[in-house]
Amino acid sequence: MQRRQWLVAAASLAAAGCGAFVAKEDATRVVRIHTKKFEFVPAEITLARGEPVVLELVADDIAMGLSCKALGLRLDTTPGKPLQHRFTPNTAGKFRFYCDVFCGDGHEDMDGEFIVTG
Repeated sequence: MQRRQWLVAAASLAAAGCGAFVAKEDATRVVRIHTKKFEFVPAEITLARGEPVVLELVADDIAMGLSCKALGLRLDTTPGKPLQHRFTPNTAGKFRFYCDVFCGDGHEDMDGEFIVTG
């Protein structure tokens, strides 16, 4: 009987440990960025250095891109197909991002800024 109790206790601890791991994964911050002619919403995004986030790029009207060479980001999205990209900023500062998929007149003014603190 002691062996059985030990196995039940070990299984309970393992399950609790897995639950904690899953909870940590689920706690990752999701930053949703909508793209539409000719803007990113939000256009200013504050992130913490070293904190993993999931960038979710959502095209509201036509295919768009997001490029931020300083942070090594290059993403594409099309309407109806949101893109999720796991990302951890490792450098503090202000970093401009822009649309690099031509979307019509006004495209050249479509940009935003990542502000990475700390």
